[in-house]
Amino acid sequence: MSEEQKFPEGFYKYDKEDMNSLIKGFSNQIIQAYKLGTNINFEGDIKKVIITGMGGSAIAGDLLKTYLQDSKTPIIINREYDLPKDADKKTLVIVSSYSGNTEETISAYKDALRKFCKIVSVTSGGKIYRMSVTNRTNIVKIPRGIQPRVALAYSFFPMLKIMENLRITNNKKKEVEHLSKSLDKKIFQETGIKLSEKLIEKVPLIYSSKTFASVAYRWKTQFNENSKIMAFNNQLSELNHNELAGITNLQANFHCIILKSDLDTHRIVKRMQITKKHLRKRNIDVTEISIKGDTLLTKLFSTIHIGDWTTYFLALRYMTNPTPVNEIETFKKELGSFIQ
Repeated sequence: MSEEQKFPEGFYKYDKEDMNSLIKGFSNQIIQAYKLGTNINFEGDIKKVIITGMGGSAIAGDLLKTYLQDSKTPIIINREYDLPKDADKKTLVIVSSYSGNTEETISAYKDALRKFCKIVSVTSGGKIYRMSVTNRTNIVKIPRGIQPRVALAYSFFPMLKIMENLRITNNKKKEVEHLSKSLDKKIFQETGIKLSEKLIEKVPLIYSSKTFASVAYRWKTQFNENSKIMAFNNQLSELNHNELAGITNLQANFHCIILKSDLDTHRIVKRMQITKKHLRKRNIDVTEISIKGDTLLTKLFSTIHIGDWTTYFLALRYMTNPTPVNEIETFKKELGSFIQ
């Protein structure tokens, strides 16, 4: 009997929008999404790339920056209403907004116009799509009707293809195809089921090296939005200089998840081992997730896939629908319309 069959069937009724199918379909989304960036190209020099967005749309930028960390062209992630002051006509601005209605990203798009930047919008519609049509700036139109965090493939892979077109990176087609095949395995779902059971009534702490900080942050936000619980992430070795002292007077029931990779330096690995020892002395449970994969792309997204399943199954264990984010939507209504 598989782990999937062991998960209590009765809990699936809480998944009213069938997020299960979307997570299962992630491997297929990758190839579709990668092709969406095929026809986007620009003439002239590009000195830097700014990816502007919020939430799940911005995390795609974090991951792209991590993946292309050796790029000679700087990649800057912008989570503000305005672009950096030095953005100009030699700057490519990727406007990443799944809904197309994120006010910070709309404002940044307008700033990109004012600064005569090269612009491409990655969106499913909304105001950003309409503005892109009006201003005749490039658009990558992605599928509508899903939560931005479940649309990660559609946010990330068109951007990767654009980077190839601009020769900011070399052709990644083989790596993308390999990733798609490698994610089509039940082990990711089974790992998520096991870990979610350990996390009931716990506050997750997700720790990683700097290389996988964007992945750890993705895990954190998935606990927030899917499982509807608080979670925290940090990276080694910084956390050894401050956060570790916080175990002295514990105020919550924590479970630490350490994302460990063969890319981690020997000093970081040693820090992980000692950190784990200190946490366990304080009765904090620790689970190590070994990051695996033949390429950095596979390492990044296979670990994200485990996190997506873990947070999904934890939501069901809490008898919670993983899809809606009512607190966020209520907050937006209270904030009111943005007038620039």
